[in-house]
Amino acid sequence: MAHTHSNVHAAPSHNRAFALGVALNVGFIIIEVFYGLMAGSLALLADAGHNITDVLGLFLAWGASALATKPPTWTHSYGYRRGTILAAMASAMLLFLAIGGITWEAIQRFQSPEATHGATIIVVAAIGVVINAATAALFIRGQHDDLNIKGAFLHMAADAAVSLGVVLAGVGMIYTGWLWLDPAMSLVIAIVILWSTWGLFRDSFNLAMDRVPEGISMAEINKHILSQNGVEEIHDLHVWAVSTTETVMTAHLVMPNGADDHFLHGLARDMNEQFGIGHSTFQIETDGKNCLQTHTDL
Repeated sequence: MAHTHSNVHAAPSHNRAFALGVALNVGFIIIEVFYGLMAGSLALLADAGHNITDVLGLFLAWGASALATKPPTWTHSYGYRRGTILAAMASAMLLFLAIGGITWEAIQRFQSPEATHGATIIVVAAIGVVINAATAALFIRGQHDDLNIKGAFLHMAADAAVSLGVVLAGVGMIYTGWLWLDPAMSLVIAIVILWSTWGLFRDSFNLAMDRVPEGISMAEINKHILSQNGVEEIHDLHVWAVSTTETVMTAHLVMPNGADDHFLHGLARDMNEQFGIGHSTFQIETDGKNCLQTHTDL
């Protein structure tokens, strides 16, 4: 039994980003609800409802990120890192519920249009553009490498665009008097949320079902390993995610002459640098009876 081990840097902490993002959005929700009721604007109330689910989503993502830092135990050998995947999925499901509520209320408002205060809507929504854009900026660096963070970023970026849409609806009502613009913008909000949420749900569901993460080609991994000197065959190749940031793999390599630590370290380094797989476990098979199993962690 040969064992090789090395470490990567820990995932960056986003605690400050989460804390500031939650504080900004809670404050804005209070503003939207107050002025949405005062102005009789469904668009503002719809966006406030969406922002509530965003805050819940931020809390879920924050909690999952904290759990992911806990070390493995005898009963949770991978720790609690998969919680980041479940949090992303739960956030998407919360948003689906919000979409249903917004759509229902918009349909009701189409049937019974109500007068709104366009100027109030414009001012409040403009504040939302600034707050949501600022919150999205907090997660812009981490969203490329972490589905959990990407979910937070996409929600906030979409919210900024939605708030801009509400501003346009307010301007339109002032100059045209068309009351249907308010529920129409609510439906646009629902469509925008659905578009961003579906991608988050699809990706998180796939990871939860142990699908090969996006951007990783099993065929290319197989080809690369078979190109190594001494490797005659590869089987039982598996690649999956244990969190929104960590990918692992296992494979059985048929190598009649065996393998040394130098070969195994090099192969694990290739898996990390070329495919983004930080934890590789290789079982070396020589004559089909004697096996040398090694584990590398980058």
